[in-house]
Amino acid sequence: MAKLTQFLISGACALLITATSALADPIAPAGKAIGQDGGGHTIYQVAANGISIGYKLIGQGAPMVMIMGLGGTAEHWPPQVVEALSKTHQLILMDNRGMGHTTANDTAFSYPLFAADVIGLLDALGVKRSDVLGYSMGSTITQELLLQYPGRFNKALIHATSTDGSNVAKALHGRVPADPIVARQVEATTHWKTPLDKLPAIPNQVMLVVGTADNVVGTDSSKTIASAIPGAWLVQFKGATHHLMYETPEGFSAAALTFFETNETVPPKIEPNASVAPPPAQP
Repeated sequence: MAKLTQFLISGACALLITATSALADPIAPAGKAIGQDGGGHTIYQVAANGISIGYKLIGQGAPMVMIMGLGGTAEHWPPQVVEALSKTHQLILMDNRGMGHTTANDTAFSYPLFAADVIGLLDALGVKRSDVLGYSMGSTITQELLLQYPGRFNKALIHATSTDGSNVAKALHGRVPADPIVARQVEATTHWKTPLDKLPAIPNQVMLVVGTADNVVGTDSSKTIASAIPGAWLVQFKGATHHLMYETPEGFSAAALTFFETNETVPPKIEPNASVAPPPAQP
């Protein structure tokens, strides 16, 4: 009976934690307001990690930082995805270094630097733990965040990722982007190699999402990472490309919400009739 009671209490605590997360206190904006987007959301800019980082806050609930891909800004998330996720999360949509409303300096671009930018923004906002969703280049930044700062994150959705950044450069067929900032992003990407031996130590709950027709990063990287991180989910959309999120925003949102709303950490099962006391030691 004692063990059954303990099991019921553990389950109740898990439900309480989930409910508390959903009712998280709203994030107060930091920095200065610099304008509004097309939907009337205020755009802010805050000093962090040696630059000014542009971001906006949308929705309510547990915090989720969203990290866009190469050459993209916070305005490039599919509206349907933002609308769906903002019903259960307060979204932190940021511009990567040098893009949109975020400035850059002469520091060489790298994934540790991009990850430090994310942490700098969360620190400025007073967010101690957050969910995270990264797309393409943002997915690789998410890998770096989980490797370097796992305690700052709860769940992580890694969409269209790579274990070898040189694949992205190959997809460009030698073309150098005209935008110098994007060119610096591509250069940083070519130096990325996922430390596969460190993935099993990631404690976070992770989901990998990829399209089976992704001809930029392919599916092998997502499969490799999903098999290495304990308990990771892998979702493949048949026929979807690197632009899966834009091709099926409803499908992507449904998969994301299922993941973020599921508590897959299950308490140990205790049989109701199990003996409370251990068996006596044999002579």
